[in-house]
Amino acid sequence: MGIYEELIERGLIAQVTNEEEIREMVNAGKAKFYIGFDCTADSLTAGHFMALTLMKRLQMAGNQPIALIGGGTTMIGDPSGRSDMRKMLTREDIDHNAECFRKQMERFIEFGEGKAQMVNNADWLLDLNYVDVLREVGACFSVNNMLRAECYKQRMEKGLSFFEFNYMIMQSYDFYYLFQHYDCNMQFGGDDQWSNMLGGTELIRKKLGKDAHAMTITLLTDSNGKKMGKTAGNAVWLDANKTSPYEFYQYWRNVEDADVLKCIRMLTFIPLDEINEMDKWEGSELNKAKEILAFELTQMVHGTEEAEKAQTAARALFAGGSDDSNMPQTTIEDADLEDGKITVLAMMIKAEMIKSNGEGRRLIQQGGVSVNGEKVVDVFHTVTADDLAEGVIIKKGKKVFRKFTK
Repeated sequence: MGIYEELIERGLIAQVTNEEEIREMVNAGKAKFYIGFDCTADSLTAGHFMALTLMKRLQMAGNQPIALIGGGTTMIGDPSGRSDMRKMLTREDIDHNAECFRKQMERFIEFGEGKAQMVNNADWLLDLNYVDVLREVGACFSVNNMLRAECYKQRMEKGLSFFEFNYMIMQSYDFYYLFQHYDCNMQFGGDDQWSNMLGGTELIRKKLGKDAHAMTITLLTDSNGKKMGKTAGNAVWLDANKTSPYEFYQYWRNVEDADVLKCIRMLTFIPLDEINEMDKWEGSELNKAKEILAFELTQMVHGTEEAEKAQTAARALFAGGSDDSNMPQTTIEDADLEDGKITVLAMMIKAEMIKSNGEGRRLIQQGGVSVNGEKVVDVFHTVTADDLAEGVIIKKGKKVFRKFTK
């Protein structure tokens, strides 16, 4: 089985422009492809996993990845999948986020001479002359076709700014530029990016001729992957300072039964024949599959030692044990106390377990919060400084734990 066939069997490929040519190039290790990452935060999230592991798979098969940091496109913001305009970031914020991305990507991809490259589209987009862009690039795009694109449709009722409308042109220009200056012959992205990516392929053909071999592939569920990596409204980050290895492990340990084998197939490097055997697993065996998924991904991001610690703590908690040594912790300061006490709601807000008192009250009223194993029934329930000195564990729902100390 070639690497292209493996990508299909793992459920990764959605649409392609010219499949036979792509299959031949990828299997022969002759693809030089890019995937773009807009740097809207100072850490990648679990939702980026599909792109990161795809780049690693293709590099292992001899293909050359280009990790495109969107220092330029981040200044505009992709309207795909959004109900309103993205918050504008400063150039300094974007540069800082780009450097954070680089460090995290190096855990997955091997950069260097003849290996993977990392480039930043700020290097060419920010110096473009507006009139030149209109004449040389804008003339290649049909507004009618752009308005039919899925990435714009859902925004038309609420309002789509001309500012965001330019995102497709900027993303298309990226492929055009990389094709000319970096010999990049292929682009990968999420299925929600199909229209933007086709724009790049068509721009190359219109500007450089029909014989220009620019190919496009979209990943089947990358748009869902952006939802993957979010829990309780918060992102699951790859930065250990934002999401601890224990929380990261727990996130994957808690995936739905229906999704666990799909995630193993798409995101891990476990051989397909082993995964196919897991398809027969049922009931409690699926918990074993969840442990495998959580360990494999935590190991990739945080290393074997942290993965083992997280697994040990998680197993103890699921079995009703008391090993909380690797549980995420929050310190309650004297300033947080009032008359030597603090409410459970205030503790949960401080630890970002809930977004508001209202959310916390609903959870308590529904029986979804416990303190040191005892269900909380009073929305004004408090713990004391003495309690905190010994350690207080708050459990939210069935699977979210946090230890509080003073």
